[in-house]
Amino acid sequence: MQSLRWPRLIVLTLIALIGVAGFSRLGIWQVHRLHWKLDLIERVDSRIHADPVAAPGPEAWDGLTAESAEYTRVRLSGRFLNDQTVLIYTPSDYGPGDWVLTPLLRDDGTIVMINRGVVPEARAQAGDYDIETGEVTVTGLLRMSEDRGWLFSRKNDPENGNWYRRDIGSITRAKGYERAAPYFVDAELGDPQAWPRGGRTVVSFRNSHLSYAITWFTLAVVVLAGYGLVMAHELRRR
Repeated sequence: MQSLRWPRLIVLTLIALIGVAGFSRLGIWQVHRLHWKLDLIERVDSRIHADPVAAPGPEAWDGLTAESAEYTRVRLSGRFLNDQTVLIYTPSDYGPGDWVLTPLLRDDGTIVMINRGVVPEARAQAGDYDIETGEVTVTGLLRMSEDRGWLFSRKNDPENGNWYRRDIGSITRAKGYERAAPYFVDAELGDPQAWPRGGRTVVSFRNSHLSYAITWFTLAVVVLAGYGLVMAHELRRR
């Protein structure tokens, strides 16, 4: 009979505890993300197919959140301030492109930034896209300000007029607008052959959280099983 190798077993036990706890924690986090993603998909699907409602006015701005308002179909009227248009770089189905964000001046004096759609970068920089004048009515999806860009996007450079994300707060501050909505509106597709081309809002979301959760929990079980085999071997050895 041999004695148990305690130092070795203590180290293996600590490794097993860390592995099981770490993998289980990641699995639980993925379960939470799964419920969040399913709620998002259900919320977006119900809102994008609903009849449009009036875009929120100043009295509602402070209470707007992504959960309560984003992707709501809205309708609003006003006059485009075309000379104040902001071009924001974006990768697109047409290659490098620019979002065309134009301020809409409403009758109450407030400003709402309208994402009129995407234009191929060369055309956008040359101003080769349609301009709407006079009173217009816009229908689209309410979007919250993008304070964070996509993975490889650069930070906005207001001083030089270079924009890389739809950060409505920084844009409206740079323009000096005192009564500007904290959201923007993604305009729906109008003429499918015209530029800018609206209706480009991403409303389908990849959902792999269940498979990730299963993977992490499986790894936790593997670590636990491996630890059990080692302990059984040590007991037989003793």
